[in-house]
Amino acid sequence: MSSADAVLSQFKQEVVEEKKEFTGKKIRVGIIGTGWIAESHIYSYLNQPDAQIVAAADIIPGKAEKKMEQFGVEGVRCYTSHQEMLDKEELDVVSVCTYNTQHAAPTIYALEKGIPVLLEKPFTVTLDEAVEIMKAEKKSGKIVSVGFQPRFDGNMQMIKKIVESGVLGDIYYIQTGGGRRRGIPGSTFIEKSTGGIGALGDIGCYSLDMVLNAIGYPKPLTVSGYTSDFFGTSSEYSPEEDAKRFSVDDFAAAFVRLEGGIILDFRIAWAMHVDTPGDTIIFGKKGALRIPSTDCWNGSVGGEMTLYHDICGKQTETKIPLVHTEGDLFDKKIRSFLDAAMNGGAAPVPTSQILYNQAIIDGINKSAAAGCEVKIEIPEI
Repeated sequence: MSSADAVLSQFKQEVVEEKKEFTGKKIRVGIIGTGWIAESHIYSYLNQPDAQIVAAADIIPGKAEKKMEQFGVEGVRCYTSHQEMLDKEELDVVSVCTYNTQHAAPTIYALEKGIPVLLEKPFTVTLDEAVEIMKAEKKSGKIVSVGFQPRFDGNMQMIKKIVESGVLGDIYYIQTGGGRRRGIPGSTFIEKSTGGIGALGDIGCYSLDMVLNAIGYPKPLTVSGYTSDFFGTSSEYSPEEDAKRFSVDDFAAAFVRLEGGIILDFRIAWAMHVDTPGDTIIFGKKGALRIPSTDCWNGSVGGEMTLYHDICGKQTETKIPLVHTEGDLFDKKIRSFLDAAMNGGAAPVPTSQILYNQAIIDGINKSAAAGCEVKIEIPEI
């Protein structure tokens, strides 16, 4: 076996088939917010033999009913208020799928009712909201898991495995990001009153999680951030009506200092004039890892990764083949949350980690508004 093959053998991925036995007791599920992302939650809950959607809430009258009818889910009691639903229903878990600016209120209310929450990404819009959710979570003793399904992809897990193996040595610099040449969504995503943040919250949080999770989520200390909206506000690139109401970021970049002397160079885009702002590269004192970007960033890896390292004084490149992940990532996200919620386990994607993700996003916005580097202040919870 060659030296490169010996290194590669450390990162072979074992495929474990997941099986879930149905015990006969249904987990009572409530869904808050029945827009586009709720469809993936509904579909995945229907794939779980021990889960049953019993209630749904949406502020638009008739919307929840229509969504349940669309998926053929019968016997669901629907409400126009999450408070009324949570007051009247006996639920085991809830999914919060509202637009970004309304993530905090229903999550906190559910926790006050003693109900575990699967909260769609982004965690929140502001750091203050994230802190309030975590205070409620701590007080309730119930979990909040944040909806980062890329965590369950074998390639994302491989990135973490490579870093933790020590083959890269101490990490000192990371460049990461992603985006789309054209990919601005519509609906509630593009208005500050509902979306709150644009590309930063939609796909930026995924990009940050990919590298921060791999290196153990060190605390962010300072950030110098930039945001722009040149494409979203232009009728040359967006439908005229969307351009008129566009009020969030379609591009963001930042230079972030993390604990441990690590520098994070980040950029994300819904629209730009290139196909990618660059591959992700993790620089270590013993080696470096290149993670190919994708044309439309969606929490995946664009091709086989390359490990750059020295073997016996010779510069060597080891290709890391892509890992095939069995099953649907969204189903894995739902299943892991249900198992943790019902068995008293830890949140699969804990708020204690994603708090730092949110702090960076919040810091980018504050720095962009101030036009200078800002210190990230995270209160004790």
